[in-house]
Amino acid sequence: MKGQILHIDPRTGEGLITGSDGRRYAFDADDLLGSGQIARPGVAVDFEPRGERAAEIYPDPGGPLLARRSGNRSRVVAGLLAVFFGYLGVHKFYLGYNRAGLIMLAGSMLGWIMLFIPSILVWIVAMAEAVIYLTRSDEQFHDTYELGEREWF
Repeated sequence: MKGQILHIDPRTGEGLITGSDGRRYAFDADDLLGSGQIARPGVAVDFEPRGERAAEIYPDPGGPLLARRSGNRSRVVAGLLAVFFGYLGVHKFYLGYNRAGLIMLAGSMLGWIMLFIPSILVWIVAMAEAVIYLTRSDEQFHDTYELGEREWF
């Protein structure tokens, strides 16, 4: 079955894979076969489901090698950036969504010309995103904004 590594604990070697069937499967580092580079979140894998566990996990040569954004971004940092500098799109740049950041920045700058209406809209979007970022769990945030690559809300 095809899937993607969601999380792996470097201390214990335990992790989670989301399968193409929408279910999540637990695994141990001993189940990872092939090159050692697959032991990172976001890597596409091919595995054998065995109940609630994944076994015989190999890198998927037909899938993307890595998610677009690597590393773990903090939802708290993203939320605080959205609160204090969201009108400039700084939280979008932090998350790696440069196009969305440029749209927010342009909307704020355009607001100086158009009676501040675009600036107010950008500020409302930033505040809504700050609330969303700060109220999600770390796993939900990671799944949605890093692995799922969701740019808005």
